[in-house]
Amino acid sequence: MAEIKVPVFSESVSEGTLLTWHKKPGEAVKRGEVLAEIETDKVVLEVTALQDGVLQSIAKQEGDTVLSEEVLGVVGEGTGAAPTAAAAATTAPAGTPATDLTAGPVPTEQSAGGTATHPDDLTRAPATERREDLSPAVRKIITEKGLNPGEVPATGPRGNITKADAMGATAPAAAAQATPAASSIQPAATVPAGARPEQRVPMTRIRARIAERLKEVQNTAALLTTFNEVNMQPSMDLRKKYQDQFVKKHGVKLGFMSLFVRAATEALKAFPVVNASVDGKEVIYHGYYDVGIAVASDRGLVVPILRDTDGMGLADIEKAIAAYAEKARSGKLTMEDMAGGTFSITNGGTFGSMMSTPIINAPQSAILGMHNIIERPIAQNGQVVIAPMMYIALSYDHRIIDGKEAVQFLVMVKNLLEDPARLLLDL
Repeated sequence: MAEIKVPVFSESVSEGTLLTWHKKPGEAVKRGEVLAEIETDKVVLEVTALQDGVLQSIAKQEGDTVLSEEVLGVVGEGTGAAPTAAAAATTAPAGTPATDLTAGPVPTEQSAGGTATHPDDLTRAPATERREDLSPAVRKIITEKGLNPGEVPATGPRGNITKADAMGATAPAAAAQATPAASSIQPAATVPAGARPEQRVPMTRIRARIAERLKEVQNTAALLTTFNEVNMQPSMDLRKKYQDQFVKKHGVKLGFMSLFVRAATEALKAFPVVNASVDGKEVIYHGYYDVGIAVASDRGLVVPILRDTDGMGLADIEKAIAAYAEKARSGKLTMEDMAGGTFSITNGGTFGSMMSTPIINAPQSAILGMHNIIERPIAQNGQVVIAPMMYIALSYDHRIIDGKEAVQFLVMVKNLLEDPARLLLDL
């Protein structure tokens, strides 16, 4: 017999929420297999089996609050077998509806659409494909609605199903049941004039924590933003000239983010207060450069950290960013991935943003905002030319960073990007 325990949380995390059970009592489990998922206010953690055997019992239900190292269930010896839908109704804990096992675990709470899922609907639902690229949030919605992932239109950047895709999709079985036979059609209920539907959905732990931290920053820091613009043509020419050789040698594409990380790191060296943080009435100057990269995920904005960027090359940065992006999409970022950080960069241009005033990621004192690249006329050597321009923004804590330092920092980033050879030659 082996107890299934909640992973040890970091010091800044006190509790979590049990999102999903991937196994039911009586089912066989293998060592290393994911049994459950727990959401904290930072990441989604996977709980894996420590031995082969059978899931004997569970002590916590989906939606329950759990503490660090709390017992979730027990795995015992045996071979076990996948129970049928009928058997699942008897082995599942009280309050858990029976379901077709091919559709995965089914929470007892209401679905994202606001309507509780009926057990009979689930047992009649068609078999559901298993897809490993589904995030925990998307998988939960698909399970609750009885959807087949293969039939859900995907609009994600890599052909993946987003949360919005899952929430907007309708199960074929549910659609068929929604259309009664002609002999049983009843008059439609009258909707009061002017009535508009509303949906009340509780925040996830991660979203609630994001909201709390951002509001705390606004209430504490003296936020100010300075802007500049960058002619991206030199950086674009560099990418175009060396892209094929870069990919052939390093196995990853050369993007703009690595250039921005390198430029920001050099500027942080020149203006160390931008890399500092406030602790009460003291200023902490960090002798290292850990740059956070804001990454969008189905659960909200997350900021994994690139460690010691002063010692990283462009290929190292691109590989690390790609790895973090994949972990964010699959919900596998760890608390260690996002701990610390002395400075952050966010790229709203990915979504078409022309200009914004990003909010710093406390306890950091500054954040660099990238935006969309737009071709527009500029004056160059006494002539009007069309150039690919990007607005960049630096939001900073005016309590320790003066306007002069902030402006000079941003100008240095601009100059390095407009002459990227200086990054490669360390000038």
